[in-house]
Amino acid sequence: MNPWDVPTVDVSELPAGAVILDVREPDEWAHGHIDGAVHVPMNSLPQRLAYEPGPITPDTPVVVVCKVGGRSAHVTAWLNRQGYDAVNLDGGMLAWAAAGRPMVSETGDAPMVA
Repeated sequence: MNPWDVPTVDVSELPAGAVILDVREPDEWAHGHIDGAVHVPMNSLPQRLAYEPGPITPDTPVVVVCKVGGRSAHVTAWLNRQGYDAVNLDGGMLAWAAAGRPMVSETGDAPMVA
């Protein structure tokens, strides 16, 4: 599967019960993320799924997000090849913020997409 030919979902159409998987780096996550999302940086995902998958299972829909959608497209393609039901959040966190959807921050400052 071409990493740019992956299923996508609009910010307004998130599947019910989906796990939101944020694959950005820790500093990006700290500045602003979707409340309740699971944070696993892209390069850590294979090891995390092998040893501590948590809520990320092949039986649960997964919405993958990064800043713009490039990294999450690669992760979505990889997850689908592994048997997961994954979609890429179209436009990433920038689209989420532009839609006025809520975010939280771990820096003490107002949340922002970094």
